[in-house]
Amino acid sequence: MTINRISRLVLGAPRDPLDPVTAKRTRLAALLAWAGLGANGLAAACYGPEKAFLALGGHTQLGPLLALIMVVSVVVIAIAYSQMFELFPNGGGSYRVASQLLGPHLGLVSGAALLIDYMLAIAVSLASGTDAMFSLLPVGMNSYKLPVELALALLLIVLNLRGLHVAIRVLFPIVLAFLLIHAFVIIAGIAIKAPATTESMEYAFSGFADLAKNGGWTLAVALLVRAYGLGGATYSGVEAISNNVNLLAEPRVQTGRLTMFYVAGTLSLIAGGLIWLYSSWHVTPMPGETLNAAVFEAVFPGLGLGSGVAQGATLLALALEAAILLVAANFILIFAPSLLANMASDSWLLLRQVRATCVARRWLRHRPGRGIGAPAGADGG
Repeated sequence: MTINRISRLVLGAPRDPLDPVTAKRTRLAALLAWAGLGANGLAAACYGPEKAFLALGGHTQLGPLLALIMVVSVVVIAIAYSQMFELFPNGGGSYRVASQLLGPHLGLVSGAALLIDYMLAIAVSLASGTDAMFSLLPVGMNSYKLPVELALALLLIVLNLRGLHVAIRVLFPIVLAFLLIHAFVIIAGIAIKAPATTESMEYAFSGFADLAKNGGWTLAVALLVRAYGLGGATYSGVEAISNNVNLLAEPRVQTGRLTMFYVAGTLSLIAGGLIWLYSSWHVTPMPGETLNAAVFEAVFPGLGLGSGVAQGATLLALALEAAILLVAANFILIFAPSLLANMASDSWLLLRQVRATCVARRWLRHRPGRGIGAPAGADGG
């Protein structure tokens, strides 16, 4: 088998990046954009709400208040970022905003910081996802974690080299399954405790009032602010849509708003719902176990499921949490090229841009039956 055949098998058929048809095929509809660009926010819901709830310490009765604040925050952030679609239709996020409003050099600092953040996010997501995956396996398997992490990183690279749509379509079932099982647990858990909903809210407000009366309003507010801040990772994925408007299908503004609605709705449900369950089901942290695992172990048996079925459902939910962290690592790979393209358009990456253009031109010129001046689509791609 020749190198060209191996390359075609792994990376797929070559496509002309200058062909309008190729560009159209890479644009994301709202549902795919939700799964592709919003997965990072859903992944943060695996650990953000837990960090926020644990920061309440012995005042877990304030959980419903914290859940309400989280939901309102997600909605406000989504509305704010939605306004960027018309102002910055080519994406770029905070790099483009800083460049135009604060000056090019501060924009460069912002872009460089984002690139570092993306690299660290990929590493942390891969490591966290693999740790969560191996936590379901025997301890003796831990020696294989590093090879698995490297293999997963290579797999994500290959998927994205085959194309944005290929990567999203392959990983879309993981995102959808994660949402469905978590939404089911949240809705079922809230429904079971529905008779005590009013009592829980009254208890939360009275608990806040008692804390303010005994320790002062400053202490009461500071406790909520600290918990809210430690759960700040929950909101980290909302900006991904406005950062990558250029990847959305036309009309971009309408597609972006619909995608933002999907992202904000699902993130509000998962993040706010989990904190509500922590409080209403009175879950407590156990060594080596997350609060999400404790919630699953409480809700599934509460639905009348047999012990075997409940345990299997819990393992499935935890496995999907591990998988969604890996999915989040993949979609960071989507953000970085978009940011680099915006920085290259401002000549911050001029040397690399010239080299890439030369390589692309040589590649197009030497392709069989496809010259630089050949009509678009001549090769069927």
